[in-house]
Amino acid sequence: MSFVLIVGSGRVGSTVARNLLAAGHEVSVLDGDPLSHERLDAGQDSTWEGAGGRFTIGQAIERDALVEAGIESADVFIASTNGDNTNLTIAQIAQKMFNVPRVLVRVMDPARAEWYSSQGMETICPTSYAVGMFEKALETPEAGS
Repeated sequence: MSFVLIVGSGRVGSTVARNLLAAGHEVSVLDGDPLSHERLDAGQDSTWEGAGGRFTIGQAIERDALVEAGIESADVFIASTNGDNTNLTIAQIAQKMFNVPRVLVRVMDPARAEWYSSQGMETICPTSYAVGMFEKALETPEAGS
């Protein structure tokens, strides 16, 4: 069981958070929008906190917010906001300032994702994944042809 801190409670971050909590991990979510908490409660039998999750309202580029969300105890840090610059900055903070053992960062720009990956950062690029899926789909004949 790991302690995972996820920054960003959008569609991706909240789904990953719920899945990890259900799998038995300790999960804390940090987001600047108090209403994003609703995504964590959606479709659950109890509230996010009732299920054992943590939620902190704050800006991830602020040290106090990261500490309040539990970064000093994190085994895994996931940067999943909707901004590449924010994700890359906070991932580096988690990696270099807080020495989080595993840092995953969502990067939409394939070139930036590749460069940061070559620098040792664990990047996930949905854009590259989508391009690959489209190319693979085009290699197979259309259904019904």
